[in-house]
Amino acid sequence: MSKQYADAGVNLEAGYESVERIKKHIERTKRLGTVGGIGSFGGLFDLSLLNMKEPVLVSGTDGVGTKLKLAFMMDKHDTIGQDAVAMCVNDVLAQGATPLFFLDYIAVGHNDPAKIEQIVKGVADGCVLSNCALIGGETAEMPDMYDVDDYDIAGFTVGVVEKSKMITGDQTKESDIVIALASSGVHSNGFSLVRKIVLKDHSLDLNTQYEGLSDTLGNVLLTPTRIYVKPVCEVLKTINVHGIAHITGGGFHENMPRCLKEGLGIQIQKGTWNIPEIFPFLQKISGMDEEEMYHVFNMGVGMILVVDEKDVEETCEILKAQGEDPRVIGKVVRGSGVDIQ
Repeated sequence: MSKQYADAGVNLEAGYESVERIKKHIERTKRLGTVGGIGSFGGLFDLSLLNMKEPVLVSGTDGVGTKLKLAFMMDKHDTIGQDAVAMCVNDVLAQGATPLFFLDYIAVGHNDPAKIEQIVKGVADGCVLSNCALIGGETAEMPDMYDVDDYDIAGFTVGVVEKSKMITGDQTKESDIVIALASSGVHSNGFSLVRKIVLKDHSLDLNTQYEGLSDTLGNVLLTPTRIYVKPVCEVLKTINVHGIAHITGGGFHENMPRCLKEGLGIQIQKGTWNIPEIFPFLQKISGMDEEEMYHVFNMGVGMILVVDEKDVEETCEILKAQGEDPRVIGKVVRGSGVDIQ
């Protein structure tokens, strides 16, 4: 034990305890290609075991943003790790890649091993949902950077796709159909605005269940981001998907056009999917107009697949077999941007 290091605010023994606590969570994320365990200076993955002809690696990194502030206020830390995984793996999935492994970085003001375990449990849950191995990470105790109860989490993932099956948007064409996969709520984007509306403007209580909500406000807002890896990968086995968009910050208007080639836009028909209860609630109390809501939030659509008209029925059948509730919400048209009708 280093007494002087402890006097500086860093507890090495707590770090060692955290590692012991998270080992069981890391163990359940192992998949084909995983090499060794934690403890080495680098995480290992054997790509040769996947028997791919022309593998292309697709990487992604992201964090959870100010949704963390609500986790601090609720003292609830076992789902935020899934958000970190989801934001990364859903992004690489949009290129047609299957996530292979994930690494996390957790920075804390004070190393509380029980809290670290809760966070990493959420990370492991997300990795299991995406068949992605948690092969490494870092927990940094930085008392002069973070308050004692605060932390930040970021993640990094690598996926792989056969070069011939990369999804770039180049195949998209007029008359393609847009299929939506449901979100679980706000996911992990727009929380600076959510916190302004809920806490600063209206001083709402996160532990209260308000009219229009099926749970307390805090629990509804902390619902983890959905992970679409397994159902979409099932589709990719048999369907030539022309485009995929992960609906994150910027809502419909920023993200949907990213999966199209130049000269094309998307026409969306309102009323063709279910909008989670949190969005009408936020709109009502904030007075935001509907157009702005679609510019900020996912509005119940976490991911879209763009497919040929002839493949719509089969695509939806595959998704339903995976427990999804796919909805045809629009089509690809000449032009640009997103037209919500």
